[in-house]
Order: sequence, then structure tokens, then C-alpha cells
Amino acid sequence: MATVLTTRQDDRERALSTAVARIAEHWKLTNEELGLILGISHPSASRLRAGKLQLEARSKSFEAGQYLLRLFRSLDALMGSDDQASRSWLRTPNLDLERAPVELLSTFTGLSRVCDYVDAFRARV
Repeated sequence: MATVLTTRQDDRERALSTAVARIAEHWKLTNEELGLILGISHPSASRLRAGKLQLEARSKSFEAGQYLLRLFRSLDALMGSDDQASRSWLRTPNLDLERAPVELLSTFTGLSRVCDYVDAFRARV
């Protein structure tokens, strides 16, 4: 039974790590930005993108990665899968958020706030 749980956990870690690396690529996040979002060093962010590092389940980085995936999926749906539109939205100052959303992603509170904002906006559509 423990082997099955470990395998599932490994699969979750691998899947989320791969998804986060792809999000960083789609949104053209620098290693510095990705590291700040996940709470890891810039070199660790580089290793994550290269597939040489996985986010560990039950870590704050894993939790931040889950929020980043949630934000990506919500924003992707809102923008009709237009990566350029999503990148533009992330980097453009937002009056409601009082700054560019990407600037808020470096704290867990900010990441959660941006996720909630996009989810609330989607609910109106």
C-alpha cells in the first residue's frame, strides 16, 4: 500500500512540476520570477524548467505551484487560450489589483488574490 501511495505522490509531483515549467514557458516568466512565485532559488527554478527538479508534495512550493496552475487554467479559459493575451494581462497594470498582476505573484497572498480576482471575473462572464 505504501508503494502505491508513493507512486501516486511521485506522479503528482512530476505532473505539477511539468505543468509549472510549461506555464513559465507560455507566460515567458524568468527564472527569477518563477523562483519568487514558488519560493525557490533562481537556480532551482532553472532546474525545474529543465526537468531536473520536482516540486515536493506537502511543500509550500508545491502549494504555490497548484495556485499557479489554477491561475493559468482560469486565465487561459478567460482569454480563449491566447497566450499573448494572457502575458499582456499579467504584465499590464490593473486598477482593481493596483499593479500588474505578475508583481503580486511573488507572495502567496498576492498569488491567491490574483487567482480569486480572475475566478470572480470569470464568474461574471
